[in-house]
Amino acid sequence: MKLLAPALVAAFLASTAVSVAQTAAPAEAAAAQDSAAQARPECGTDFNIWLENLANEARAAGVSDKAIAELHKASIDEKVLARDRKQTVFSLTFTEFSKRLISEARLKKGKENLEKYADIFRKVEETYGVPGPVLAAFWGLETDFGAIQGDFDTLNALVTLSHDCRRPELFRPQLIALLKLFDQGVVNASTTGAWAGEIGMMQLLPKDYLERGVDGDGDGKVDLKNSVADAMMTAGRMLSELGWKRGEPWLEQVRITRDLPWEEAIRTNRKPVAQWVEWGVEGINGPLDTSKGQASLLLPQGRKGPAFLTYPNFDIYVEWNKSIVYALTAAYFATRLAGAPALEVGNPDPGLSIEQIKELQTRLQARGHEMGKIDGVLGAATRDAVRAEQLRLGMPADSWPTVELLNKL
Repeated sequence: MKLLAPALVAAFLASTAVSVAQTAAPAEAAAAQDSAAQARPECGTDFNIWLENLANEARAAGVSDKAIAELHKASIDEKVLARDRKQTVFSLTFTEFSKRLISEARLKKGKENLEKYADIFRKVEETYGVPGPVLAAFWGLETDFGAIQGDFDTLNALVTLSHDCRRPELFRPQLIALLKLFDQGVVNASTTGAWAGEIGMMQLLPKDYLERGVDGDGDGKVDLKNSVADAMMTAGRMLSELGWKRGEPWLEQVRITRDLPWEEAIRTNRKPVAQWVEWGVEGINGPLDTSKGQASLLLPQGRKGPAFLTYPNFDIYVEWNKSIVYALTAAYFATRLAGAPALEVGNPDPGLSIEQIKELQTRLQARGHEMGKIDGVLGAATRDAVRAEQLRLGMPADSWPTVELLNKL
């Protein structure tokens, strides 16, 4: 699972004064924190003592003295801590975010790469069942097809985040994995990447690099920074192991022709495609194929905005990155690369600002809904509570918070 935003998205958001974070829903994040607290490794102590203890742990895990010598050269990077502390979720709406990330130039480049590396993509699909457009979309969003891979010192970044007490249980194993990559000679001690330790064209964490890396070009090593074949084969393996189903769809834009039971439009609420058709959901390019099995209706900006049917493979996008805005953008980008038409935006009601969402969460919490941290994040818990209150108030329960709902609360 990807923990954080890719280098390209982080760079884009920094340029628009918007930052990103670990994107689990509040309830999921709280559960993860509770679990982590039970097995939290050493953190925040005297750095030299901490580093020596980590070196002993690494040595016990089979890391060589040569790699441990590199570990002793590492230092705390305050810029990494600053980036970590400034995180929030993707605060742009799906239509804003996708429009800025999926430019005509990036679409053109993606299609060119699908042709240029057709043999590689064909090999990945034959081996792991993951289509080329899916991989090309992630490649484009993660690093602009390898052009923006991040310039943070990876060793310093992971040492910093492992020593810090915010999430050491997440980053300490990644640091040990990085040292093992040093020993294998596939990554050198001066390698750079994203501020959270992700490496290469597809921005994978060291444990994924170590455990899932594939030598796609047959040169005897796995190079995720420079070898397109290695990067695509490794990403294909990762998606396959996350549960990608060969030959099945992932996303389809649809039109809604009349009111339907809006409370049924939940990403995890799958129903037969025939049921959605009966409720007035239509395909963009003609009748929906009811033989595709089950799908859920996703309304990222409510019933007046764009609408999608998501199939089981869409869950793999969410496993890759928990942000629905990012996952939906990546999935939509892949459909465009596969030949789907441009987005029909609709006319959605304006969304709430981060401060308004915090106010909304406070009011929802006062009504007994479990919100976890009041953080301005429009995650699953907040959407569930919004839907419940819309039903209570007799409003269309499409899970999209509006100023009208905020005022009624």
